Amino acid sequence: MATSSLSVFHLQPASISHSTNTHHFLQIPHHIPTLPRYKPIKFKPLRKISFALAESSDSPNSLDSDLQILLKELSDVFVLPADYFSQLPQDLRLDLNDAAFDLSKGTVKDECGEELGEILLNIGRAWEQADTETSATLVSKLPLLVGSLTNSNKSALGKRLVSAGMRFQSMGQYGQGELQMIAKVMISTGKLLSSSPVFETANEEPKPETRMLKFGDLQVELTSEKAYIGSVIGIVFGILSWQLSQGIQSIPESSLQYANDNALLLGKSLRVALLTMSYLSTILSAFATLGLVLYGGQLKSKGK
Repeated sequence: MATSSLSVFHLQPASISHSTNTHHFLQIPHHIPTLPRYKPIKFKPLRKISFALAESSDSPNSLDSDLQILLKELSDVFVLPADYFSQLPQDLRLDLNDAAFDLSKGTVKDECGEELGEILLNIGRAWEQADTETSATLVSKLPLLVGSLTNSNKSALGKRLVSAGMRFQSMGQYGQGELQMIAKVMISTGKLLSSSPVFETANEEPKPETRMLKFGDLQVELTSEKAYIGSVIGIVFGILSWQLSQGIQSIPESSLQYANDNALLLGKSLRVALLTMSYLSTILSAFATLGLVLYGGQLKSKGK
């Protein structure tokens, strides 16, 4: 019987053998691991760590270990193709610049510590320059700083990560969803970091509120002192503008000589234009000076 079955097997037509091979080929995908290994995106560890943070808050070593894992997750999602940020559309590049500003704005070194603050500033610059590799290198340094951060530093870092993560979230779907992956991990990590308890000492005085103005790559911190300095500059500029207008107006038109009628018309037009600009500059300087004085007083009162 066994011999018979073997002979039958050898006498099978080529078409059946081909069908059998085709059948096995169709079944192969059930046994091959596919690329969506990246789709879990490590959110399960984030959920586990969130419970660990809640249950082991009395263990600083355990908490730091969990935070290192979280920040390692964050550094992993920034491992992207070298030209990823530079290839983003213009509107997404603007959102990336906003994320850079939210991450590094204000007194970042005072809030997050000198070393971490410097890294956040450099990450912000890398995002503004669309430098993907430098960004990934800098973010990979964050897990190494956990042990040196105070609870206040961690809380400040968490708030900045949440704010910047919201910027990434607003970018929507792009490519293979890398931006949304970054947003989810940044927001999750930021929320857990910002939940770190902050203990204020009795001798610690609240820092005066500061606001930032950004002009391209230049960031200007607004304080009451700078507002008063600006008002003084406004007064000086206003006085100069007023003196210029009076000097132009004091020159009688009859004392000026022109080659022809065209030159006469041009001279009168320039005279009127200069007078108008001088008076407008004087008025604007007065308003700017008044506004800066009031704003400086407001900042000073909030700082007390």
